[in-house]
Amino acid sequence: MTTGTPIAHNSGTFEIAGKKVARLGFGAMRLTGRGIWGEPADRAECLRGVRRAVELGVQLIDTADSYGPHVSEEIIREAIHPYPDDILIATKAGLTRNGPDVIETAAGLVRLGPRAWPPVGRPEYLRQQAEMSLRRLGLDHIDLFQLHRVDPKVPLEEQVGELRNLQDEGKIVSIGLSQVTVDQIDRARRIAPIATVQNRYNLTDRSSEGVLDYCAREGIGFMPWAPVSAGELARPGGLVDDIARRHDATPGQVALAWLLARSDNILPIPGTSRVAHLEENLAAAQLTLDAEEITGLTEAAQETA
Repeated sequence: MTTGTPIAHNSGTFEIAGKKVARLGFGAMRLTGRGIWGEPADRAECLRGVRRAVELGVQLIDTADSYGPHVSEEIIREAIHPYPDDILIATKAGLTRNGPDVIETAAGLVRLGPRAWPPVGRPEYLRQQAEMSLRRLGLDHIDLFQLHRVDPKVPLEEQVGELRNLQDEGKIVSIGLSQVTVDQIDRARRIAPIATVQNRYNLTDRSSEGVLDYCAREGIGFMPWAPVSAGELARPGGLVDDIARRHDATPGQVALAWLLARSDNILPIPGTSRVAHLEENLAAAQLTLDAEEITGLTEAAQETA
């Protein structure tokens, strides 16, 4: 795309770490093998995808040390380093890996979920991972460093306190949290400013509604993960399907457009390893839902939540 406004910029902007970034970002979890483990099946396609995201106006790229592990960060560096000045690389630490989170069994594929991602929030571990992410990404500071999960075995104050130490040392600019409650955000903010929160939130999972509303009131960016999920609403004849047909769009685009309309502090980070799917996701920034459609989706989502 060489002329006009980059697609992602049509989503509006939100300021993080002193940078105004397009609200529609790119989640880099899928730049890995199956089960978010090891090398991707097509590394060259992943590299093209990251470069294409930047071409289309994405400025927020979200990754984590545990994606691969390490593979996603390495691909991002290979794809676009040295980074354009307006690009914000957000990464995370606090989850470890003991293997792929999808395994094959006699009954078929089984997703292990949290069992494959044990949390570790010891301060010395978080510091080590920040240093390693700096090295892998080729950065002298990380614009947004997020606590991937709160480790229940370590006081939250110690976990956020170490991120504050890294911030005071200039190694990270802004601090984010992931999958937290309002109470945990409040406790963290007594130690350090919190720039963003990344919780699961979409049309079919509204469990973080209260967290989103809190973040909106407090000027904190909210980065919903799994943003394109639409569940039963996307089935033929469902509301998402009907709206998608009306706009010549996909259900995923409708789900993203609803998120962008839901609140000005929402920064969706849909992820993919394929260029065509990336372009489809980013085109959601050009989809404008009317008030009746937004209300209908909100009410239908509440009924299915």
